[in-house]
Amino acid sequence: MSLIEHLEELRTVTIRIVIILAVSFMVCYSFGDTISELLLTPLRNALKGPNSTGSIVYLGLLDKVLSQFQVAFWSSLIVSSPLWFYQLWKFIKPGLYEHEIKGVRPFLIVGFFLFWLGISFGYFLVFPLTFETLMGFGVGDVTATISLKEYLVLASKVLVFLGIIFQLPNVLLILGFMGVVTKYSLRNMRRYVYVGFAALSAIMTPPDIITMMGLWVPLVLLFELGILAVAMIVHPYLAKHHSE
Repeated sequence: MSLIEHLEELRTVTIRIVIILAVSFMVCYSFGDTISELLLTPLRNALKGPNSTGSIVYLGLLDKVLSQFQVAFWSSLIVSSPLWFYQLWKFIKPGLYEHEIKGVRPFLIVGFFLFWLGISFGYFLVFPLTFETLMGFGVGDVTATISLKEYLVLASKVLVFLGIIFQLPNVLLILGFMGVVTKYSLRNMRRYVYVGFAALSAIMTPPDIITMMGLWVPLVLLFELGILAVAMIVHPYLAKHHSE
């Protein structure tokens, strides 16, 4: 395909993804109350703990409306992920050789499960641990007053972010099949990646080592899983293909 044809295909894929997100947004907005209640559950459980008291409030007349709009948007990204995953695959597919397509295709399904695994990891582990740590941090005998809008938007973004981060093994596999990385190059950059993950974990979590390690360790494990997958799947597969 020429450059113009690639740009036209990119435009078509972008329009399809926008339509998918628009329909998903309308569906998610109609269930906005239910989704908001699910997001609020970990925070409410933390506020009921023995070491904390507080309430969730909205500070402006439009806060509840605006928060529901934003929750619906981020939820639509999650709910419609199989559909826009497929559209992205259709755009990437023409740039791969036939043997690369056969190698990458099975991992698209794995990528979908990894996306939801990242979301589940954030909701069931990161959120409770982070909230309990924050509520018990510092001085006691104070009441927390938490903005509904700020919390819902932040929680939605974090879940989507974790879903994307958990795609790391899949990304390394695809780059491996394309010849961009090898198990040797990944091992050589290991120390720099670890430091980058530490900085990212420090930014994304409260200022305590336990919560930071709770995010850093899974990131490191995902990276090591990616290296292992490249070594055990990509290298033998490409070696077999080149020998034929």
